[in-house]
Amino acid sequence: MQRTVTTALAAFFSVFTMTVCCTATDKALVFTHINVIDATGSSVQPNMTVVVQGQHIADLGKSERVKIPRGATIVDATGKFLIPGLWDMHVHTIFGDWLPKDEKITLPLFVANGVTGVRDMGSDLESVKQWRADIAAGKLLGPRMIIAGPMLDGPTPRFPSSAPVSDAASGRKVVDDLKNAGVDFIKIQSLIPHDGYFAAADEANKLGITFVGHVPDAVRASEASNAGQKSIEHFTGVFEGCSTVEDQLLKGPKTLGQNVATFDPEKAKVLIALFAKNQTWQVPTLAWERGQWLVDDIDLSQDPLIKYAPAAWKDRTWPMFKTDILKMTDTDPLAIRKRFVQMELDMTLAMFRAGVPFMAGTDTAAGIHIFPGFSLHQELALFVKAGLTPMEALQTATLNPAKFLGRTADMGTVEKGKLADLVLLDANPLDDIDNTRKIQAVVLAGRYFSRSQLDEMLHGVEVAAAAEK
Repeated sequence: MQRTVTTALAAFFSVFTMTVCCTATDKALVFTHINVIDATGSSVQPNMTVVVQGQHIADLGKSERVKIPRGATIVDATGKFLIPGLWDMHVHTIFGDWLPKDEKITLPLFVANGVTGVRDMGSDLESVKQWRADIAAGKLLGPRMIIAGPMLDGPTPRFPSSAPVSDAASGRKVVDDLKNAGVDFIKIQSLIPHDGYFAAADEANKLGITFVGHVPDAVRASEASNAGQKSIEHFTGVFEGCSTVEDQLLKGPKTLGQNVATFDPEKAKVLIALFAKNQTWQVPTLAWERGQWLVDDIDLSQDPLIKYAPAAWKDRTWPMFKTDILKMTDTDPLAIRKRFVQMELDMTLAMFRAGVPFMAGTDTAAGIHIFPGFSLHQELALFVKAGLTPMEALQTATLNPAKFLGRTADMGTVEKGKLADLVLLDANPLDDIDNTRKIQAVVLAGRYFSRSQLDEMLHGVEVAAAAEK
């Protein structure tokens, strides 16, 4: 039976790779009579024609005015909605034996869910560099990748794919080494010491490479913002920075209950104003945070997505994380944790209204039952639950990542000249953000994937997951 499954799997991916993943075409792809949501903030543009030539949008405009190139593949998109391809700005794809390298599972799940770009926040460097190169060359099916490689952590890191930092000198050296190794940015973890953090930050600034990540346990959120940290993940350090006992929390140990009990609205206003002034981006990973703090209150036993999880995730990594989480939360009653989850939603809206920029990120696949691709749609729904409009939520995964990456000239919106990373939807996401899940087709670097081909991808992932023991 095992050999039969493996043989079928190999045959599936051999055929799929040749016919779908990497076949380029010179023929234009044209969507006619489509409703365009360009993600600039403008309202829906009805009855449009969008022409894709190669990897870019060659033309778009009212259907009666746009000339359709001879020999084009035409998609009648009457009643459909076109949005930019989505970005998940906090993922881990290859994470030691916790998340083994597996291009048959992680990458197709992103594409099948309309995620055409990811910011990898810590993975095995050489492997993820190869993925990045193969995807860019059209040899491998997957989203565009912006990568950090190993994360800068303390002398004894907690996670795979980490670089130990014990002092200022090692902090500078790791940044130098990673820059020379070809990473796109530097990722900071929680245990890096105070002097190591500021040395790494200074070195990154000197070299002109972005640094992002956790606010370390030994550092204030205000200090991280002033040091030039471009994005803060999971609101790390934020609630400590809003506490009346911030100095005590910095020394540790600390509990979630302390953050709830000592929250000071006035301190929060000051910190939020600083983030707005410094344009310190926030990636709160709300779906992961909810899953973490309510891990013993959410029933995942009937999760229909479990068929996409390989054994390494469901039998090793996720149980390991759950055990660790329960050790951290056993002193905090469920009511306190539920209150904190709501406080994170409230903080999201308060920051957003104050002008603090946001991006969508999910911490997939490290987060328990946080599935690549699927989880991004959950994140967008939580942004709306926090109080953002559907357009504002959509921009956290489209226009805002382009702004963050300095790529507004070629991505983030549906406009002439932009990269042809697009998602065709059956319903309007501005009416209901959950409509981003109703995907009819995906265009990735100009390549068209129909609903039936996306279903083939998902079936292939299911087969691959079942074959891995």
